[in-house]
Amino acid sequence: MMQLHFSPSMRSITISTNNGFIDFMKIKVAARHISYRTIFHTFLLLAFLLPFVFILTAVVTLEGVNKCSSFDCLGRRLGPRLLGRVDGSGRLVSDFYKILNQVKTEEIPDGLKLPDSFTQLVSEMQNNQYDAKTFAIMLKAMMEKFEKDIRESKFAELMHKHFAASSIPKGIHCLSLRLTDEYSSNAHARKQLPSPELLPLLSDNTYHHFILSTDNILAASVVVNSAVQTSLRPEKIVFHVITDKKTYSGMHSWFALNPIAPAIVEVKGVHQFDWLTRENIPVLEAVENQNGIRSYYHGNHIVGANLSDTTPRIFASKLQARSPKYISLLNHLRIYLPELFPNLDKVVFLDDDVVIQRDLSPLWEIDLEGKVNGAVETCKGDDEWVMSKRFRNYFNFSHPIIAKHLNPDECAWAYGMNIFDLRAWRRTNIREIYHSWLRKNLRSNLTMWKLGTLPPALIAFRGQVHPIDPSWHMLGLGYQERTNVENVKNAAVIHYNGQLKPWLEIGFEHLRPFWIKYVNYSNDFIRNCHIVES
Repeated sequence: MMQLHFSPSMRSITISTNNGFIDFMKIKVAARHISYRTIFHTFLLLAFLLPFVFILTAVVTLEGVNKCSSFDCLGRRLGPRLLGRVDGSGRLVSDFYKILNQVKTEEIPDGLKLPDSFTQLVSEMQNNQYDAKTFAIMLKAMMEKFEKDIRESKFAELMHKHFAASSIPKGIHCLSLRLTDEYSSNAHARKQLPSPELLPLLSDNTYHHFILSTDNILAASVVVNSAVQTSLRPEKIVFHVITDKKTYSGMHSWFALNPIAPAIVEVKGVHQFDWLTRENIPVLEAVENQNGIRSYYHGNHIVGANLSDTTPRIFASKLQARSPKYISLLNHLRIYLPELFPNLDKVVFLDDDVVIQRDLSPLWEIDLEGKVNGAVETCKGDDEWVMSKRFRNYFNFSHPIIAKHLNPDECAWAYGMNIFDLRAWRRTNIREIYHSWLRKNLRSNLTMWKLGTLPPALIAFRGQVHPIDPSWHMLGLGYQERTNVENVKNAAVIHYNGQLKPWLEIGFEHLRPFWIKYVNYSNDFIRNCHIVES
């Protein structure tokens, strides 16, 4: 409390406090007669100054000024404030930065018990009177722990997505089983595809021939339906659907029971191609049967992975590269198209995770200028993540053979929607180059590249790729969440390449409608397998 004292002679006025400050402020008055006006003005001045003095005294007291023992000490504390200067908080912050920099290079003590929350940390600070360094160490340890937990959660999420993407949804598995059963019990499901009078059209080069290789019946139905529904001349479409032996009956049943006239559909199993023998594809047999490779694609994907030395995005790419589909013969079949379809001249090859949104007949009018493969290049475009792929993204350039023969800056291109000139292809040795590099990678224990069928194709088709306009084929809908929806609407073919397929629950909700619009949810087999529009 502050007190005001008038001397008996009224010659001095003293301001004091009960904090031990004597004569905090003394105003001496001359011995001459003091007029009432002077006294009145003096009181006005004091009334004006006292609130500020009180506030400053309170602030300084809270900061520990009550430990001062002299007017000089108080002056040093109050002086800067009275003069409007910066106080010592800047030095306090500077000192704290020094402590943080010191702690940054120190190891966290073993066995340090960490609070579970910031509230608990503040409580422990108050109860244990932590100094600044102890606080900094605790803060560093907590942040490192939280960063580790977040990182582990992210990797766990990626693993769960990988398993979900590699598995077969119950509804799709049910669809295959029911249609296979229908094939054995229903003669209509076994009818010849196409009908005998249409067989000559399977090799008629005046028609537009699409080739689709898949074991996913639902996905195949979407590709075919979307192509036919968006075509200006569906009567000119011929689809050649290739599947594996276990899926053949179900795939045949689907298209036999759900014709898409006027388009023509042929369904063939790999076992029905006489050319696909062990003698013609020895490398692929080795790829499927080598224990080391099967272990790599089907084994534990965490063992041997150094998660502390990689980023979640790189880890996701490595997981995708270990998808079992990459050692499937169906995935390699496109390299044998000239032999599998010896009477065809020009075809469009489609992956099963695409949707056609525009008439594709103009593709047959594109002049490939003597090249074999018409494809969209993926090294330039608006989306830097999707359209920034060069050879360095697919090959290990620390390997001497790769470094010697390839250029890391060479532009990559995309599978998924490709125009193949089979006549020009038959004049090349693309298949032999493809097999040769597969052997080299096998001998190197898969150290040249990891990701599936595209890397050897990038090498085999070098000099044989004709770039086509990117609007024909939009990529990334299976991993790029920030895909521009307007660009999706305008693309001729959209490609859900990546793990997040539209038929999976993990697929992007805002991109799935472009796919599900071509699913016939009223079909009895689809309804009975509880495949519902989501």
